[in-house]
Amino acid sequence: MRVITGAARGRKLLEPSGMEVRPTTDMVKEAMFNIVQFDIEGRRVLDLFAGTGQLGIEALSRGAAECVFVDESAKSVRLVRANLERCGLSARVEQADAIACLGRLGRFDLVFLDPPYDSGLLEKALEVIQNVDILNDGGIIVCESRREKSLPEPQPPYRCSLARRYGKVCLTVYKKDTVTT
Repeated sequence: MRVITGAARGRKLLEPSGMEVRPTTDMVKEAMFNIVQFDIEGRRVLDLFAGTGQLGIEALSRGAAECVFVDESAKSVRLVRANLERCGLSARVEQADAIACLGRLGRFDLVFLDPPYDSGLLEKALEVIQNVDILNDGGIIVCESRREKSLPEPQPPYRCSLARRYGKVCLTVYKKDTVTT
C-alpha cells in the first residue's frame, strides 16, 4: 500500500494486521482518484471509516486543503496518525462513531465512504449525509462497496453520477448539484 502521486508520492503506508480493516487495493484507489482528480486541490475532505487513512492521505498528497479522518477503532486511529506522520502530513483525526459525528464535523467538498462491507453503514452514512446536508454545492461522495451491492437512489439535489465495477469492487459516485434560489 503506497501513496500514488503528489507531495507524498511513493511513500509506503503501514498496513493493519489481521482482517479487521480491509484496505482499498491500489488498482481501485487509482481508479477512484482518476474519477475525482480535478475535484481535490484546495478542497475540504472527509475520510469516514478511515481504516488506514490511505484515501484521505492520497487526497492531502494531491493538494486537498484539509482532511478529517474518522474511525471508531482506536487501532485504526493510531494507524492513521502513524501514516500521516510517515508522509509528513497533518490532519484532524477523530476516534468516534462515524454516523453519530456527521452533524458536528462541518461541511465538505469530497467525502470518501468505505465502511466494512455488509455492515449497513454505507447506506446509513449516505442517508445521514443527505439529511444533515454536510456536502457543499458541487460536492462529491465516493463509495466503495461489493460489486453486487445496489446503493439507494439519493434525493435531490443529490444524484448518482457514476457506478463502475473493478473486479469484486464497485465505486459509486454521488454529486450534489448546485442549488439556486
